[in-house]
Amino acid sequence: MAVITSNKDGLYQETAHTYGAALERLAHAYERDQDIRRDLLQDIHIALWRSFDGFDGRCSLRTWVYRVPHNVATSHVIRQYRTNSRSFVGLEELENMLDNREARPTSDRYEALGQIQALIERLKPLDRQVMLSYLEGMDAASIGEISGISPGNVATKIHRIKSFLVRHFHEGGRHGR
Repeated sequence: MAVITSNKDGLYQETAHTYGAALERLAHAYERDQDIRRDLLQDIHIALWRSFDGFDGRCSLRTWVYRVPHNVATSHVIRQYRTNSRSFVGLEELENMLDNREARPTSDRYEALGQIQALIERLKPLDRQVMLSYLEGMDAASIGEISGISPGNVATKIHRIKSFLVRHFHEGGRHGR
């Protein structure tokens, strides 16, 4: 039994070192409140460590390391939604909401990134998971493995979300339909 724990600990340490910054970005993308975000990150690390008992190599280590944290973060979002009565919206609803209010053009890069993050945070958990994985440099096949949807569906979601973000920022939030 000690050998299994040792391998599990070593595998966890390796992944925590390799993917630690990505896990922090993921937690930040799912939770704005700094204290709650620290708790979420801790939950992610605990779940990742525990998950190595079931890791059998049928998928790549990278896919596994992203799948577990995204599942933890998605559960966190759903729990927060139920607790705080937040409302998540689909991409179409978000476009309609933004069409109906005056959006000012953004010249400051940090402000633009903040606006993008805020838009992504409003997406339904699956859409958010897909987009965050894409922003981490994952391909559609890997994102499909993590999220449980087909690579074609992943590519479609990414294209639609990217198109929405481009229209929102290049046209100052006006979508000219």
